[in-house]
Amino acid sequence: MSGYLSTPISQNKNIYVVTMNSINLNQDVVRIPDRQLVVKAIFDVMPLSLAVIPWGMLCGSLAIEAGLTPLQAQFMSLIVFAGAAQLAGVSIISAGGSIVSLFTTTAVISSRHLLYSAVLKHEIRKLPLRWRAPLAFVLTDEMFAVAHAFREEHGYFSPLYALVAGIGFGVIWNVSTLVGIVAGASIPNLDSLGLEFAIAATFIALVIPAIKSKPVLMSVVVSGLTIIGCNLLSIGNSLMIAAFAGMTAGYITEQWGNES
Repeated sequence: MSGYLSTPISQNKNIYVVTMNSINLNQDVVRIPDRQLVVKAIFDVMPLSLAVIPWGMLCGSLAIEAGLTPLQAQFMSLIVFAGAAQLAGVSIISAGGSIVSLFTTTAVISSRHLLYSAVLKHEIRKLPLRWRAPLAFVLTDEMFAVAHAFREEHGYFSPLYALVAGIGFGVIWNVSTLVGIVAGASIPNLDSLGLEFAIAATFIALVIPAIKSKPVLMSVVVSGLTIIGCNLLSIGNSLMIAAFAGMTAGYITEQWGNES
């Protein structure tokens, strides 16, 4: 199907039949041709990709400081491909933590991807394995954000758009990691430059545009206050607790809105 082009099905309406770039069969939706989708995906994910360059550099430099070889540090970004999990993993490795601690910590941090998968499952499950596997690999916060925004704007999910956005982000991430590896070997105390602020800035950039309703706003506020409280009280698994608290608050707010 990938060799087909979108073609008009009506002389009087601007309606198109989709090939590879969409799996939504609603013919009332105007689809974007594959070539334009590729360009759009690259441009849409580029701001978020550039924003995580300091984060990638920090991952690369800290991996070197933790005792990893340059090749191991680069393969961590290439294979693990999860910034928060990589930083946590490097910290555990540097502290001499156990394998069990390494896997459990990174699993908890990356568990938010289960929520992303749940949101996209109805579209993804219809795709063949050759699409599902690479989409699962490149699923990141940034890829999900732009893919979900595309679906909201255009009315359908495009696996091609999501895949290109994920790959484009991955290229920038791995290049920035390489820069951090080189800089970490030549510039001492690179982590003292405050590059970790890119983590918070990236998630702020992802969350703020999505606040368009009271339930979403309540989810953000409650989850934010919850994770702050958990950290102040030294409560473990604060990320999971905050996520469930936020989802519960959003659900309750939505139900109250429907009843009123």
